Amino acid sequence: MSTKDFVEKDYYKVLGVPKDATEAEIKKAYRKLAREFHPDANKGDASAEERFKEVSEANDILGDPKKRKEYDEARALFGNGGFRPGPGGAGGSFNFDLGDLFGGQQPGGPGGGFGGGLGDVFGGLFNRGAGAGAGTRTQPRRGQDIESEVTLSFTEAVDGATVPLRMSSQAPCKACSGTGDKNGTPRVCPTCVGTGQVSRGSGGGFSLTDPCADCKGRGLIAETPCDVCKGSGRARSSRTMQVRIPAGVSDGQRIRLRGKGAPGERGGPAGDLYVVVHVDSHPVFGRKGDNLTVTVPVTFAEAALGAEIKVPTLNGPSVTLKLPPGTPGGRTMRARGKGAVRKDGTRGDLLVTVEVAVPTELSDKAREALEMYREATESDDPRSALFESAKGA
Repeated sequence: MSTKDFVEKDYYKVLGVPKDATEAEIKKAYRKLAREFHPDANKGDASAEERFKEVSEANDILGDPKKRKEYDEARALFGNGGFRPGPGGAGGSFNFDLGDLFGGQQPGGPGGGFGGGLGDVFGGLFNRGAGAGAGTRTQPRRGQDIESEVTLSFTEAVDGATVPLRMSSQAPCKACSGTGDKNGTPRVCPTCVGTGQVSRGSGGGFSLTDPCADCKGRGLIAETPCDVCKGSGRARSSRTMQVRIPAGVSDGQRIRLRGKGAPGERGGPAGDLYVVVHVDSHPVFGRKGDNLTVTVPVTFAEAALGAEIKVPTLNGPSVTLKLPPGTPGGRTMRARGKGAVRKDGTRGDLLVTVEVAVPTELSDKAREALEMYREATESDDPRSALFESAKGA
């Protein structure tokens, strides 16, 4: 991506969020769009695949607080994408080379540099090298980030699991060892002198840096293009990786595995692997953060007189809870340490909600007992306070 393209792209618009959106709002918008345009859900739809790439690119910047801050500062500096030269001297303009700012040498600091400035901003975002200062040395290229999805059972999400992921990405071509040349002897691109970048004027005394069109940003040109990769040095590669999903992961969580993405080029680091986790529901248990939830039916007698009840746990022995006399339906009790695994290795709690079960069929003996109970409590009206409150309101 060129510097100009970067500062002119409105990543907030791509995700459909305001500029002051919170991290949670950005994450929610990304997940929705990623699911909508994911290639697996849009087989053969090139426009959906391109949209998915745009959404992923926007999330890589806005989803990282540091990169987002650098992006906002860069757009503010250049007027949200419009490169605006200010007045310089009597002539009202000045010559300025953005290539210098984005990684070239500057006068004034150690070794003639400003000591970072915008070079740090854009270098941090795109992992660029020293630009013009690199001479004829070709620059390493970082591998692409890869995104995948995995569906776990409720139990696997709570306890953690190792799952196989089959991924397809660009990797160095095996036929030419990543050189792009059939004979393995590419030459340095004469246009960009091996840097992979060229500068062009844009009016107003500015010059912009773009990927070299002749070598497509590689810095190398194949004399005899490889039959497999057609001179690009990259070919589609599939591999299966065993990925450890940590315990306590939640539905929709996006896990970043550093260095597990596509391999780099010319000694560059590998990209990252992003795994979006989906979690199936459980027929008995639910989840609230680090706590598990369960609803337990009890009889009227147990709720009214009190009792000790057994409660199931996830993949463990049952626990016994003491039900106090007069326990109302809907009350929640806590079984400590029987919940999901936290990041520090400890466990949350099991939240047990009591539900008074009303029988649909009664034996003659049970009906007779209830009739006697009703007669004994005929003077008690549980709704009297309700009517009194209604009159006073």
